[in-house]
Order: sequence, then structure tokens, then C-alpha cells
Amino acid sequence: MKTKLFYISVITLLSFPTLNFAQAPVLGTAADFVLFSSVGAVTNTGVSHITGNVGTNSGSSTGFGNVNGQMHDNDGVSAQCSTDLLIAYNQLNATTPTQLHAPALGNGEVLVAGVYDVPAASSLSLDLFLDAQNNPNAVFIFLVNGPLSTGANSKVNLMNGALACNIYWKVEGLVSMSPGTTMRGTVIANNAAISMTAGDTLIGRALSTNGAVTMTNLRGGTPVAGCEAPLTGPTAPVLGTAACFAIFSSNGTVSNSGTTFVTGDIGTNSGAVTGYNASNVTGTIHPNPDAATAQCAADVAVAYNYLNALQYDIELLYPAQFGNDLVLTPHTYLLNAATVFSDTLYLNAQGNASAVFVIKVNGAFSSALNAKVILTNGAQSKNVYWQVEGAVLLDDSTAFAGTLICNNGALGAINTGVYFDGRALTTTGALTTTAVTVVATAIPGNCSTATGINSTAETSEAVTIYPNPFSTTTTIKLNDAS
Repeated sequence: MKTKLFYISVITLLSFPTLNFAQAPVLGTAADFVLFSSVGAVTNTGVSHITGNVGTNSGSSTGFGNVNGQMHDNDGVSAQCSTDLLIAYNQLNATTPTQLHAPALGNGEVLVAGVYDVPAASSLSLDLFLDAQNNPNAVFIFLVNGPLSTGANSKVNLMNGALACNIYWKVEGLVSMSPGTTMRGTVIANNAAISMTAGDTLIGRALSTNGAVTMTNLRGGTPVAGCEAPLTGPTAPVLGTAACFAIFSSNGTVSNSGTTFVTGDIGTNSGAVTGYNASNVTGTIHPNPDAATAQCAADVAVAYNYLNALQYDIELLYPAQFGNDLVLTPHTYLLNAATVFSDTLYLNAQGNASAVFVIKVNGAFSSALNAKVILTNGAQSKNVYWQVEGAVLLDDSTAFAGTLICNNGALGAINTGVYFDGRALTTTGALTTTAVTVVATAIPGNCSTATGINSTAETSEAVTIYPNPFSTTTTIKLNDAS
């Protein structure tokens, strides 16, 4: 009789689908991890792009390149994460289901918020739609009492305001994702492994209480959109009059060959400026040191000293592999050796147009042919800063963004076809350009270049002469709510 009353109650509750009965667990520090095992190895094969912390409390994390997060193996942070993960698992395990669900998930079905009890080994096929019914606090919990597998190209899709941070999967067994799976939500495997294969996307977390976590060419990140305040990054340095200059050396010659277009001032405070055609420069060329270059040199020193003292949040551990479709969010990053930038770097502002990125390079910096910095989800070049402790070489057709301050090293060459959306500044060393375009964006109104361009500089990422190769409208779905 009690059983009958229970199911009558559940049916009654489910007759009001806009209500949300699920209670999200408290993740604690586990919320910072995208990949974690309390006991077991965390292993990557191939090039994966990860946003969030990675680690294990008993084992090792191996095979990862640059991770947009911190690595924690067998330390105090991983120990706390292990404790918090167990608390979250116990909370989910004690959650009362609001509905039974057959082991087969997906195949185009639409589910509203609730706690779904899946009584046996489960599979996800094709598309599963989670409908929040315009309730941003709608929580979806799946209690899978056995292993969970996904079919190739299966997807968890969000509707009507559903958020990945409000989706939880408690799985009592192996989690196995076939190629092309898009999984959204926090997956907690109890006493079992998690396996993700080539082409998988994880917007959420893959956490195991006891089991290995393995992946191949994964694109994964902790959910952000709608769940947490957007990242702001560090406070930007004050450029002062250095903001007026597109190309400048505090102590060294500045020279050009070929047809170069510049928006912003050009100068040096020790040496001479040669090779620039004034008709191709929207700004002032300072051929020799003067009062303006003296002030700029002082302001470059202030900005450099600020960046040099700024503490980093995340160390990118493989400077020689920088780029390669890496996605960075607003933080202060350190590359603690000579750095080679290849392929594409995405700077993802997560919808915050004021977000600041600082990238500190403790060594020389060079780009490969056709390397590109792509600004996404509101990122703006005026909010990107590079501090380089060594010589800089931007190879042919590089698309670069941000204010670059090179310290005690020649900004040796900005080569043919480079599009530099920002400023090239050096404290000491020669600076050479060859048939390039340099645009100092968002030039202050008191600069000599303000007339005729300031109105567009404040609303556009560049005043272009050549087509701007940067995409300021690109949306990266990693970390997105959709």
C-alpha cells in the first residue's frame, strides 16, 4: 500500500512539469576540475583542449599539453577535491528520484527538470534534449545504476535556458563515450573508469571516485555560461602615452622595408626611425628622439614593471607547443621558457568585453608561418597584453593581437604580411618591420592619431586598410550553455 501511495505521489508531482524538485549537489573544489580521479591515472592521447583543472589524488596525469587550468597530482588541492567529490557523490546517491526512466536515453526525446532513476546499464543514442522551460535554475539529475555508454555522435542538447552546470550524471559503473559524443553536465563515475574518445566534447566535468580517466583529442571545459560570474582577468596596465604608439623602442632603432601601413605613432627614444612612408601612416612619425618619445619610454617602463610584478594564475607547461588551437580565458598566464606559437590561439572572453588577458613569456617568442590569434566571445585586442623577456619574431602572415612589450631583446622582425592588431613596444632593442599592417586599437583621444579615427577605434577592433583577419564575433561553444 505504501508503494502505491509513493507512485501516486510521483505521478501527481510530474503532472506539474514546470516545477523543479531536483537539488544540485555541492561540488566544493571539485567544481574547479574538468578531469579528476580520486584513485586512478588521468591520461590523454593526442591534442586535447582542456579548460579547467586536471588531476588525481592517487596516480598521475600524463600526456597533456598546455591546459587552460592547473595540474594537481597527489597534493593538498587534489586531496580536498577527493573529499569534496565524495560528498557530492553521497548527496546525489541520497537524492530521491522523481521519475523512472528506461535504460535507453536519447533518440530525440525531450526531458524536463527532475531526478531520473535509470535502474540498469544505460545508453545514450542520437539526441537527448533537456528543456529548462525558461527556468535558469532547472536541475537535471540522472541516477544511472550501472554503466553508461554513448553511441557515436550522440549529443546532450539544451533547450529554453537549460545550463550545463545544472546537469548531473551519477553512474555506478564504467562511463564510455563513443567518437563524436557531446556530453553536457557533471559526470561522476563511482568506483569505475571514464573513457572519452576522438572527437568528443565535454562541457562539464568527468570525475571518478575510483577509476582511470582517459581521453583522446578531447575538447572539454567546466561549464561557465549562466552559472558563474564571467571571468574578468587581471587589472590592465596603464599605458599612458605608450597607447598612442603602434611601433616604439625605448632604446634602439626602428626601421621598415616594403610597403607598411600603420595606425598610431612610430618612434624611438634612442636611435632613428627609417623606412616608413608618411602617406601610409595614420599618426606621427618621430624620426628622432623628442619629448614625446621620452615620455613614451617612461610610460613603457611603468607598464612593463607592472606586468613583470603581476602574479600568474596558470602556467602553460609546454611553451614549444603554444597555440595549436589552444583556448585561453581571462587570466594571467606564464610560459616559463622560449615559446613557439603555431597554428591558432583562441582568446575567449566568455561574453565579457572588458575581460583582460596577460601572457608572460620568460624567454624569446616566435610565431610560425600563418599563426593566428583569434578573439572570441567579446575579447578585444586592447585588453590583451604580452610581456616577453627576449627577442620576438613574427613570421610571415601571422595575425597577432594585443599590446606586446618586449624587454631587453630586439623585436627583431615583424615579417611580410603580418597583421598586428595592437602595439609593438620594446624597452631595449631594435625593431624592424617588413610590409606589414599595424593598427593600435582604441587610441586615446589625446593622441596625435585621434583625428579622424578615434570615433571608429572605440567601437571597432581595428581601423582597417587590409581586411582584418581577426574574428571578434566568433563564438566558441566550449564552456557555452547552449
